[in-house]
Amino acid sequence: MILTVTLNPSVDISYPLHCLALDTVNRVTKVSKTAGGKGLNVTRVLAEAGQSVVATGFIGAKRGDFVIHQLQEQGISNQFFKIKGETRNCIAILHEGMQTEILEAGPYIDVDEAEGFLNHMSIIAKQFDVLTFSGSLPKGLAANYYQDLITMARAYGSKVVLDCSGAPLKAVLAGRDKPTVIKPKLEELEALLGEPITLDEERLVSLLSQPLFEGIEWIIISLGAQGAFAKHHNRFYRVSLPKIKVANPVGSGDATVAGIAWALAEGDDDETLLRKANVLGMLNAQESKTGHVNMAHFDKLYQELQVREVTHDNNSK
Repeated sequence: MILTVTLNPSVDISYPLHCLALDTVNRVTKVSKTAGGKGLNVTRVLAEAGQSVVATGFIGAKRGDFVIHQLQEQGISNQFFKIKGETRNCIAILHEGMQTEILEAGPYIDVDEAEGFLNHMSIIAKQFDVLTFSGSLPKGLAANYYQDLITMARAYGSKVVLDCSGAPLKAVLAGRDKPTVIKPKLEELEALLGEPITLDEERLVSLLSQPLFEGIEWIIISLGAQGAFAKHHNRFYRVSLPKIKVANPVGSGDATVAGIAWALAEGDDDETLLRKANVLGMLNAQESKTGHVNMAHFDKLYQELQVREVTHDNNSK
């Protein structure tokens, strides 16, 4: 069973416009409101892939009630932790083939709420084989908050998938207890290492072999349409994707996390994990709605996707 943790969920609001006019009134006729946040995208994809999944995180006020109600309508179980603040809105304006986003910071989490959620997790987390942690930290939480949660999960013997960036990721990499998997985008890896990165495979092998990543079983770098580059222990892989018709790529990274969690829960081998992860990412990109997949196309893409082990010099560190 899989637990998805979303510490800063949202109500995602989509406004489709033919043209965005500045400094005047824009009227929309079709509005979409969805339970959002990276972790809830992971949740929905896992549910649509037929996996047993429960969602948790901080939730607050009327918008929080909306999130819970929508998940319940979709048959998705949740064990959220209630807070005093209001769950945020995240607005996407779709116009002229572009997407302009307005993201609220979210509620402030006070000390009692932060400690309360750790206690909440200590009660519920031990029943899950795999935990996913996705997205930004809300205001009030220390950068090492994910590290505290990972320490707890690992103590229970659970596998952990972490999808975050910036200071929280740096805190985890510097910490004692490591996640099973991290999944940075190429630009997030560049920000972490402080240098531009090309797709030269020997260079990627060298970068991922640095002491900074010691203790992390899987590192999967998302390369968008160019696939992925992955390290598992001391083995490296390049994933190449077939060409697909993309409707909306937003949330494809979250769908990839769902595939990773699914494979970890099943105890899959390396190639199967990489195939499941990347196929779910592609399936999400083929849908107009974020965090949704059509599993009818899964088998075809699974066969077309290519996974190649990268040979390397063991002294390339």
